[in-house]
Amino acid sequence: MVEKPVRKEPSWRIPAGVLLLVAALAVYAMAVARWLGPWISTLPVLAQLPVYVLLGVVWLWLLPVRRLLFWMEHGRLK
Repeated sequence: MVEKPVRKEPSWRIPAGVLLLVAALAVYAMAVARWLGPWISTLPVLAQLPVYVLLGVVWLWLLPVRRLLFWMEHGRLK
């Protein structure tokens, strides 16, 4: 198994990526609250849980967040 060398210098991509992630998460949360919030609030509490889990998976894997996290760490977009 080949080990990757540890970075000695901090990268500008990590703080820039964190700021971009926070901004994107705020936009995503506002969009979900605006358009899906009224529908989700009519569901029973136990039915809301799978909806929020699904929305969390969509946030992490289907939107560009996965690629952004990879870019923050490796410096390329796969």
